[in-house]
Parts: sequence; C-alpha cells; structure tokens
Amino acid sequence: MAPSPSVIVFDVNETLSDMSPMAQRFEDIGAPAQLAKLWFATLLRDGFALTAAGASRPFAELGADALRTVLHGVDLDRDVDAAVDHVMSGFAELAVHPDVPDGIRALRASGRRLVTLTNGSTRVSEKLLGDAGIRDEFEALLSVEDAGAWKPARTAYEYAARTCGTEPGDMLLVAVHPWDIDGAARAGLATAWIDRAGTPYPDSFTAPTLRGTGITGLADQLP
Repeated sequence: MAPSPSVIVFDVNETLSDMSPMAQRFEDIGAPAQLAKLWFATLLRDGFALTAAGASRPFAELGADALRTVLHGVDLDRDVDAAVDHVMSGFAELAVHPDVPDGIRALRASGRRLVTLTNGSTRVSEKLLGDAGIRDEFEALLSVEDAGAWKPARTAYEYAARTCGTEPGDMLLVAVHPWDIDGAARAGLATAWIDRAGTPYPDSFTAPTLRGTGITGLADQLP
C-alpha cells in the first residue's frame, strides 16, 4: 500500500539539482572532469565521518578541504586557492533537473506540504529553487547545519520532523542517494528513491517505499 504522507522532504544535491556542470568547473582549472565525482564522494565521506564521530562541519568548508585533497599534485592553470574558489562557486550556478518543476508543482497541488533537507546550505537551496521559479511551492528550506548532524544520521531526520511539527511516520523522503533513503527509513520515514542513472539499488540498504526515474509522476504513486 502506498504511503500517504502529509509532508514530503526533498534532498537537494543531485536529487533536485543537476550537478553535471560541476565537471566543467574542474576542466576550467586544468583538472580532469572525472575528478568532480571523486571530489563529491570525498566531501560526503568526510561529512559522514565527522557525524559518526559526533561532530559536524559546514558543507562548504568540507567541500573546500576535499578539493585541496583531490587537486593535490594536479597541474592546475591557477593557484590552488583560486581553483577552489572557482569550483565551489559553481554550486550557485546549478539548475534543477528538467523534471523537477512540474513534479514539484504536482505534489504541491495534491495538498501536501513540501520542505527540503540538505547536507548543504539553505542559501544554495534558496537560489536553486528561486531560479527555477518553484521556491514558493516549499514551506521551508532546511539544512543539517541546524540539526547538528549530517544525513543519514537519525538526528537530521528527527530535526526535520520537529521543525515541521509532525512525526517521522507522516513524512516521505525523496532522494537519489540510497544512503539517504536507508537513513530516513531507519528514522521512521517513508521513502521514494529517484533512480536517475538506472543503477541497481544496493541490497545492503533498506529498500525504498516508492521508486521513480524523476520527480514527475511521483504524485501519481501517492493516494
């Protein structure tokens, strides 16, 4: 039976935002484009590691640190500080995936409350959704910076539920990352995995409640 949540919580990075242009940012500074994926994975690893140790640092800070790590030894066309600034500034230029605006409007039209919960900053979410013309569809833009722990820690999802004045069981998390789906499920949320890349879902993680290839059509899966 499909869940009937009153609050839908969206991950932002890669779920709503198209991060593929970040590869060009690496090429701009003379680095291989494929370093973009290694950098983002390194950034997430470090955020998860700090959370596991009971600490937390802002996304932008860890992003800059991870850049210095992956760019070490690369023959760049500018000094490393300028290279880091150029790559990090790319976040403010990202756009949403093409399916996002219509999908978001359909979910909002179904009468549900929409919020975001990102491991990044609310400032980036504000610009991303504002540029897409859908900021007003969201009741609140939330960040783990106010939760004290990164997703997929239970604390992050409980923070979202508290802020929305509801129970985790009345929420649905929408994300492209299986680790996010698993964390939300363990915290008591229903989940919707957006499989944009056509990749297998890891057997070691809690299976999603719903699946889709984009945000469009998700409203049709909810009662």
